[in-house]
Amino acid sequence: MADTVDIAALDAWIREFARLIAEHKEMLTELDSAIGDADHGINMDRGMSAVVSTLESERPGRPNQLFQRTGMTLVSTVGGASGPLYGTAFLRMSTTVGDAEQLDGNDLAKMLRAAHDGVVQRGKASPGDKTMLDALGPAVEALESAVADGQPLAEALDAAVRAAEEGRAKTIPMVARKGRASYLGERSAGHQDPGATSVTLLLAAAARSLA
Repeated sequence: MADTVDIAALDAWIREFARLIAEHKEMLTELDSAIGDADHGINMDRGMSAVVSTLESERPGRPNQLFQRTGMTLVSTVGGASGPLYGTAFLRMSTTVGDAEQLDGNDLAKMLRAAHDGVVQRGKASPGDKTMLDALGPAVEALESAVADGQPLAEALDAAVRAAEEGRAKTIPMVARKGRASYLGERSAGHQDPGATSVTLLLAAAARSLA
């Protein structure tokens, strides 16, 4: 794997995320039907389909433009909490990478940390609240640690995916404290969080595409 990634690789990442969302749309909606509004898969698929259409028509030339278009499209097309949260994540990525044309492991770690912090600020959630942060937080920490240790980017991204998967699994016994699921109280336990699940798909798409 190259030490840096360019706009083509990052574009492939977004498209792979869209493909994985479409592939798992029904599963995401089923998860959301247990503790939410039963629309996470449908909403995310609509949003990511719109993102791909935007990228086809506008063809961003730099990473920051790619992430900005992605974020703005998600905000405008995805209903519920997912649009603002994922939109904020990508918009924060955009502002973090500046005008760089090539991104290395440090850049990716900083970018995803900014996305994480944006979601925290927008959603007012904390670790253990049974949200997308329970997968995103561990993934970012794993990526930062692996990059700091000098691991190749492929291995660092794989570590991030494993951490996201573990975080996703840990949401199952949690009692939700944020979002629609929090209305269920103790009944929210025993169900995997759909947001943590879609975040894991985002990291899996990165590991597959940025290679």
